[in-house]
Amino acid sequence: MKQNYQIKRISPEQTWDLRHSVMWPDRPIDYVKLDEDKNGLHFGLEVEGKLMSIISVFVEEDKAQFRKFATDKPHQGKGFGSHLLAHVLAFLEAEEISLIWCNARLEKTGFYEKFGMRKTDKTFQKGGIDYVIMEKQVAQGSIG
Repeated sequence: MKQNYQIKRISPEQTWDLRHSVMWPDRPIDYVKLDEDKNGLHFGLEVEGKLMSIISVFVEEDKAQFRKFATDKPHQGKGFGSHLLAHVLAFLEAEEISLIWCNARLEKTGFYEKFGMRKTDKTFQKGGIDYVIMEKQVAQGSIG
């Protein structure tokens, strides 16, 4: 099923409802708000004006972490998250980021591996969920 979608920059506040309903529905909404949201880049994939998937990116020097990546539950498995992540990775590579990383839920590592992300040996637990840090080295041309 092919649907028309649009990917665009959004405000941090526009990410909160989807973050909350998908990632931490049993917690108060303030649990999904990050202090650093005001410094992040936030992207949303919309279909007919409705946010289907969101992701937040935080850049420090030449490294970028993406966080709070969520796709509306009834629309998961339709490719929206894949389109959004591919867009964000291409955007970051064009911005000369050398390392892209994320804290991946253990059961989602196969998804991220399809995008060239690799598991590190760094793992942790948060809220009863197991995570592994995954990263992607971005090939750079000659700099300097």
